[in-house]
Amino acid sequence: MTTAEALNPAPSAGAANFLGKEAAYWRLRIKGAALLMVTLGLYRFWFATDVRRFLWSNTEIGGETLEYTGLATELLGGFLLAIAILVPLYTAIAGTALALAFDKAEEATAAISFAVLVLLGQFALYRARRYRLTRTVFRGVRFDQHGAAWPYALYALLWWSIAVITLGLAYPWAQASLQRFKMRHTCYGDLLGSFEGSGSALFLRGLPIWLLVVGPIVFAFFALGAMIDWDALSRVTADGENGPLDLLAGNIGFHRIFYIGAVALGTSIIAAVLLYPLFQAVTWRWWISGLRFGDVSVNSRISIAQVYRIYLRFILYIVPFMLLVMIVGGVCVFAGSAMIGSNHGSALVQLVSSAVTLGLYVVIALGASTIYQVVVTFAMWRLAVQSAELSGATALAAVRASGLPSSALGEGLADALGVGGI
Repeated sequence: MTTAEALNPAPSAGAANFLGKEAAYWRLRIKGAALLMVTLGLYRFWFATDVRRFLWSNTEIGGETLEYTGLATELLGGFLLAIAILVPLYTAIAGTALALAFDKAEEATAAISFAVLVLLGQFALYRARRYRLTRTVFRGVRFDQHGAAWPYALYALLWWSIAVITLGLAYPWAQASLQRFKMRHTCYGDLLGSFEGSGSALFLRGLPIWLLVVGPIVFAFFALGAMIDWDALSRVTADGENGPLDLLAGNIGFHRIFYIGAVALGTSIIAAVLLYPLFQAVTWRWWISGLRFGDVSVNSRISIAQVYRIYLRFILYIVPFMLLVMIVGGVCVFAGSAMIGSNHGSALVQLVSSAVTLGLYVVIALGASTIYQVVVTFAMWRLAVQSAELSGATALAAVRASGLPSSALGEGLADALGVGGI
């Protein structure tokens, strides 16, 4: 062994590391936000490609990094194709809604239209995942995802409907089932993927969170239900003398309804905000630890404290940013009004105020997004990589290449529907 090898030992086959610097990612994000504003959003295809190349190329496994081979022109082409599909669909939905505006089927049409869009969104997410995987290369071998997207979309629609009906109690089993579906159709070369995460395990870890977030609303619902004279309500509804709300107000009192509802909703919102980092830590660790590729398994060491530090840092960034933007905006409005003066009338003052408001909206949207993407998304990516440990990684050396690149239609649909991601 040479002196250099002793001082810089080669990473083990299962070692994962993230090499990217936050300062470089800040520069990438700020530049992208500025170009998005200048190009009225057209730059986002090149922006997304640059972001993926940065994250992929700085993700190291066993001393070698991932490679992203996607092109911005592919994303642009997929988006244009998606628009060609969605415009006739939206036109048909709007036309149907107008035709049935005075019909009892209006509500049913709205529900069906929503279900169709949700179904299309799930289809887009599956196809977008296929595109990203087929553009991800490691050691000269690409990842792949096979299987039809429509069965997954139907499966996902069914599971998410059950999760909504059960107020989120079925969420762990929905996630486990959908992750198994995706991973059994995923492969790295000829190495097939699978998912071993248990819905029951996630349920037990997440049940205290559910009780603290959803529990107050459920408790308030049953508490109010216990105060209602259901026999009297049934008689009033049958006679049609007074409305049900009048009887509820008489038996319970609107002030009591408002008080119980406000306390329950406020408690749930505060609990959701405070426990969201905990939820993220639990689900990320559960998901990463369930990933398998043949004999290769992954274990995550993400800690709850690490995730809370990430979100606390986000608050420390976003609050001063919002205050600064509001102060600067107020100064601009005041200065503009003073320069115009009262001789030019109120119309010009309103025009300047509207222009400043629009500018503030754009700055807040892009600025808040940039801060979130760097302080939270980038940090979570880095934490997920650095906390992952691979077992049986020697099997990666024997993988043979397979699969072909997929079209960017799914990415385009996800972008157009607003459900896309990294």
